[in-house]
Amino acid sequence: MAKNKTEIRYLSPVDIDKRRKEKYCRFKKMGIKYIDYKDPDFLMRFLNDQGKILPRRITGTSLKYQRRLATAVKRCRQLALLPYVGDNLK
Repeated sequence: MAKNKTEIRYLSPVDIDKRRKEKYCRFKKMGIKYIDYKDPDFLMRFLNDQGKILPRRITGTSLKYQRRLATAVKRCRQLALLPYVGDNLK
């Protein structure tokens, strides 16, 4: 019985790299020192569909910048640039 050269067989299962995607602080990597509270488009990246601030474990933001980010989002909400609560913001 002749085998086709296009037929591929593996003796063991193919190794699929299942490493987690590395999380890193965007602010440290890009050298951002100040988070501008007057830029709602940038701050929207750190909010979910309901308008809640995403936690550090999801975004990968360091503690120092997560605090600054929370303050900036709250100031932006105070100026009515961002809503406190939203249905399907994105």
